[in-house]
Amino acid sequence: MSLRRFFGFSDGELMRSDAKPCSRLMRQTAGIFSVGGGLAFWILCRLHYGPRITVPRSLRWAACGAVTVSSSTALLVRLFSPECEPQNIAAYDKKK
Repeated sequence: MSLRRFFGFSDGELMRSDAKPCSRLMRQTAGIFSVGGGLAFWILCRLHYGPRITVPRSLRWAACGAVTVSSSTALLVRLFSPECEPQNIAAYDKKK
């Protein structure tokens, strides 16, 4: 699913043996960016509603931000990371 070969960034070779697997890289990226996305959308909610803010509304915005940002960054990692090229997934990701 990686777009690196499509754009000409990949030569199709295997990564080093100590490379981080694609699934772990995606999971870590999504975890980090879910916190940042939740915080960013919570701030946007506070700025948008001002004194009319309520706790359920701010939590809803924070949850939507966390889900949106984490899933979009995980998708970008999957599309553009060299660890997520098909030959590297087959070589280094463990099947569960």
